[in-house]
Amino acid sequence: MKYLFLVCLLLGTCMLHGQLSLERQFADVEGKVIEWRHHFHQFPELSNREFKTAEKIARHLKSLGIKVQTEVAHTGVVGILKGNTPGKVVALRADIDALPVTERNDLPFKSEVKTTFLNKETGVMHACGHDTHTAILMGVAEILSKNKDKINGTVKFIFQPAEEGPPPGEEGGAKLMIKEGVLTKPKVDAIFGLHINSGTPVGTIRYKSGGMMASVERFVIDVKGKQTHGSQPWAGVDPILISAKIIDGLQTIISRESQLTNEAAVITVGKITSGVRFNIIPESAELIGTVRTLDPAMRAHIERRMTEMTTTIAKAYGGSATIEFQNNTSITYNDPKLVEQMLPTMKKVAGEKHVEIMKATTGGEDFSYFQELVPGFYFYLGGMTPGTTESYPHHTPDFKIDDNGMLLGVKTLTHMTLDYLNH
Repeated sequence: MKYLFLVCLLLGTCMLHGQLSLERQFADVEGKVIEWRHHFHQFPELSNREFKTAEKIARHLKSLGIKVQTEVAHTGVVGILKGNTPGKVVALRADIDALPVTERNDLPFKSEVKTTFLNKETGVMHACGHDTHTAILMGVAEILSKNKDKINGTVKFIFQPAEEGPPPGEEGGAKLMIKEGVLTKPKVDAIFGLHINSGTPVGTIRYKSGGMMASVERFVIDVKGKQTHGSQPWAGVDPILISAKIIDGLQTIISRESQLTNEAAVITVGKITSGVRFNIIPESAELIGTVRTLDPAMRAHIERRMTEMTTTIAKAYGGSATIEFQNNTSITYNDPKLVEQMLPTMKKVAGEKHVEIMKATTGGEDFSYFQELVPGFYFYLGGMTPGTTESYPHHTPDFKIDDNGMLLGVKTLTHMTLDYLNH
């Protein structure tokens, strides 16, 4: 009994020492994570053009002794870290691209980068927090590389370009990474990711089991009419009138046909192009918009009814119309079993009161493509200064993130990785 007591005491002391050692490593890496984030924020790069960002990431991973693959899906970087004992493979993903947004903040590391995007002069800004995601994962890589003895299996670090979508005419993002084999060699068993959130207080984690973020479709409707003089509408077919009726009809699919008590859904027409002069009824019109859904069955129903309604309404007014859909993201679906498995880890790291269930959002994430192939868990990390009421939306010139929120991201991904692989 005395011997057993001494063994238990020794094991407990070793476990405590290991925990303290990790905590010291977290404290040591925080300054680096903040420094990396400031650098990426000051020198942002657009989708499929993240050349210098990728170089800095690859250089860091190599310095840690991690096996590195570069130029994955154009500018992506993948690091592979094998633990001292074999086991499962867990992937951790961070997106690295910025947006064509001109920053309006007064930060000392404010972006002054300018570029031409779709033939228009614009600034470039990390207006969605991808700079923090990149820095956090670099921090996780540094911690785990120093703790290979605690890893039963393999960790794959995925630094993904073009989450915001590749430039027109190019492939990119999660789809292309998957196409190039990022989830194989070695085969990934589970994948984790996070998104900093400007409306969530620092120190808080928010998650949802099942559908968390929406499937995003871009649609284009081409309406054909018959051109005529603006004073003689009876001599032609007005595609602008048909467009108005189509827009009105599409909204009834949401308000009258979609069971919104189950999940949210949205149809938005964001652009209409038609005509050249005030007194000419034109020959055609183009409508461009987006569909957001959180349920696969609702998604199928909405797209089918949009197709039926578009062609039928146009025909009823003497014209014709076609509709085409382009998928931008699938439903960001958190595997319920994986969520249940990892929730105790999240609560252990952040504190039970700081891990909250959230409602689904109609924003989209191409992390969803990874989740279609392997179980995944994606969550929100707080980036808003506690006690402040100043919170600017993502994708805006005033978007701002508190640096103090990032360390919790490093800790959470690190512990989730270790607990998943070791238990």
